[in-house]
Amino acid sequence: MGIVELFILAVGLAMDAFAVSVCKGLFMEKCDLRKAAVCGVWFGGFQALMPLLGYFIGYQFKRYITSIDHWIAFGLLVIIGVNMIRESFSEEEEETDNCLGIKTMFVLAVATSIDALAVGVTFAFLENTNIVAAIAIIGIVTFFLSIIGVKIGNVFGAKYKGKAEFAGGAILILLGVKILLEHLGILGA
Repeated sequence: MGIVELFILAVGLAMDAFAVSVCKGLFMEKCDLRKAAVCGVWFGGFQALMPLLGYFIGYQFKRYITSIDHWIAFGLLVIIGVNMIRESFSEEEEETDNCLGIKTMFVLAVATSIDALAVGVTFAFLENTNIVAAIAIIGIVTFFLSIIGVKIGNVFGAKYKGKAEFAGGAILILLGVKILLEHLGILGA
C-alpha cells in the first residue's frame, strides 16, 4: 500500500474522530488550541495504536488464512464502511459534551478507533505495507482532523457530522474493493 493510499485510508478512518470532535466543539463555550489539541492527541494516539494492535493480531493468524486474506481485507473494510455510512443517516445523537477528562476521552478514543483495529488486521495480510508508516500517517492525519473538527464544531455546529461519516465510509469501501480487484488481477497493483 503506497503513501497516497495510506493517506486516503487515514482520512477515511479519521472521519469518526472528526465527527466526534465536531460534537465536542459544539459544546465548548470557548474553544482554544489546547482543548482542540487534547482531542487530537487522544483520537490520533488511539487511531495509531489500534492498527498496530490489529496488525499483531492479524500477523499471528496470517499463515493460516493467506489464501483468503484479500477477501478478509475486503470484507472488513466494506463492513466498517457500510456501518459508517449507516451511522451518517442515523437520527440518533451521540452522547457527548465538553468534558475532556480522562474517562470521557478514553471511551470516545476507543469507540472511534475500533475500525482502525480491524484495518490493522488487514495490514497483516497485505504485502508491502509499512506498518510504521501506516500508523504514523493514520495518527497524524487523525490528530489534525480532530483539531479541525473541534474548531469547525465550535464555529459552525453539527452541519458536517453526517457528511464526514458518509465520506469516510465510502472511502473505506472503495479501498476494500481496490484491494480485492488487485488481488484477483482485475486491477493492476
